[in-house]
Amino acid sequence: MNDVAILGIGQMPVGEHWEKTLANLSTAAIRSALQDAGNPQPEIVYIGNFLASSISHQANLGALVCEAAGLVGVEGTTVEAGEASGAAALNMGYLAVRSGMADCVLVVGVEKITDMVGAEVEAFVAQSGDYDYEGMQGITPNAMAGLLMQRYLTDYQAPRDAFGVFPVTAHHNALNNPQAMYRREVDLEAYQKAPAVQAMLKLHDMPSYADGAAAVVLVNEKLVKPGQKAVQVSACEIASDTLAVHDRADMLAFDAVRISTEDALRKAGITRDCLDLFECWDAPSIYGMLSFEAAGFAERGRGWQTATPAALALDGRLPIASMGGIKARGFAPGAAGIYQVVDAVMQLRGTAGKNQIADARTAMTQALSGAAASAVTTILRTL
Repeated sequence: MNDVAILGIGQMPVGEHWEKTLANLSTAAIRSALQDAGNPQPEIVYIGNFLASSISHQANLGALVCEAAGLVGVEGTTVEAGEASGAAALNMGYLAVRSGMADCVLVVGVEKITDMVGAEVEAFVAQSGDYDYEGMQGITPNAMAGLLMQRYLTDYQAPRDAFGVFPVTAHHNALNNPQAMYRREVDLEAYQKAPAVQAMLKLHDMPSYADGAAAVVLVNEKLVKPGQKAVQVSACEIASDTLAVHDRADMLAFDAVRISTEDALRKAGITRDCLDLFECWDAPSIYGMLSFEAAGFAERGRGWQTATPAALALDGRLPIASMGGIKARGFAPGAAGIYQVVDAVMQLRGTAGKNQIADARTAMTQALSGAAASAVTTILRTL
């Protein structure tokens, strides 16, 4: 089995790119990643995407993306796992290099939300949940998150404002990230005063859907040359849960997160104490809290006591959303998992600028689809 390294990263700023197409976005990220890696020739391209066939009326992204990037003839395949599509594509690339099927794989996550406007967008995003029992009844992803937050507050008697730590931290860290969509502070007072938008969710509990693309180049570690800033992919694990939340024995357990975290840590040969940062699924904010608990960083129902502003800050015990996370960067669903990895690689390379976490050597990223119906956990380490 080959050791796998990330040799190059590339990203587009998340935003409303009305003038750009799926091909424009993906090509910009791909070219940036390949240039960063020293322009290797990828043997396989995996494209993480969730909504192109619905919102952009475009399928067959393998051909579209490869052609636009000048990679005609290269194997190209779309990977779909709801909002975790980018991370699932990374898993495919990791397995391809790890198994020896390829020595160089390009993974790109891309989404073009602004190809459609209005309520239909929310309806298509709801496809990541159970259509027959949730979507058909009008339950959107944010509505489901609101129901889970209400259940959490009822079961654990947590203070409502405890969830504000996730958007407050994300927005603070986004200030120094030129790729982020929302580069402004949101303090606890602003969080408290924000209106309720969906069930129990306030405005700052929810992410804003937007356009974006991010890419990474994976290689057999033997191909890394002296002086190249490569980062090792020590593990990349996917776990799934029931699609419908009502089918779970405990709707607040997020078992897919627990299983994928435990599998990834075991395969990487490390413990939670080894982690220097955690790029968690921080939006909606209730999912950040439930993931924090399911991943083993806090006891069930006590995450609000452990996930404090001091603990999650860049100089805290376990920094999160180091470059703004999903909440402040903006949410390009099919690309979100790759953006998380790009942020983590920057930290491990020591190139995160004013947001650099001191002596960062080991990072964990985690992407979710639906209400944690799937979870993809990746462990990255410096070489």
